[in-house]
Amino acid sequence: MSRFESYSDLPGQATIHSRPAPLYPILASVAGAAWPPLLLTLPLWPPHAVALGRDLDWRLMVLLIGLVVVPLGLWRIIVERRDSGRPGSRLGVVWRFMLFGGLAAAGLQVAVALGMVISGWFEAGDVMQALGATETTLLIYGVGGLPIAMIVGVSYALWAGLCAAFIAFEAKPAVKDRLGLMPRG
Repeated sequence: MSRFESYSDLPGQATIHSRPAPLYPILASVAGAAWPPLLLTLPLWPPHAVALGRDLDWRLMVLLIGLVVVPLGLWRIIVERRDSGRPGSRLGVVWRFMLFGGLAAAGLQVAVALGMVISGWFEAGDVMQALGATETTLLIYGVGGLPIAMIVGVSYALWAGLCAAFIAFEAKPAVKDRLGLMPRG
């Protein structure tokens, strides 16, 4: 006899419902943005550059991005649940965070690479220096940086998705409409 006899027996498949707003979504957003590798490495290796600009420590930049993106992702999931009822499980919440976190990390890395290419054009003395700067920048930030950015983005999104799934939502069994009096939708 198998322990998992149906898809609903797998972990994380219980039906979820939103916990009361605004406390739980705020707690989930703050906990999701507080990715442990960032918080653990900041005291051990303090950042040298904390001013906004090109020299800003990458951990602080990722933390700032997380403080904006995690609440937006949670808000989008809450709106989607209200409209369509999906995602209906904690696993669905985590998967959405991971998918869109990886896509957001890739998009932001491409935007950074293109921004650095354009700024390299203005700093170049002639066309050949601009082409050389473009090649070097795309090689380092595009080809080399994109996989690293996606790995960091997906792992950050996994943490944020777990925080959102377990703090902002609670597992409740579906209620059967025995008398036919419950509203649909």
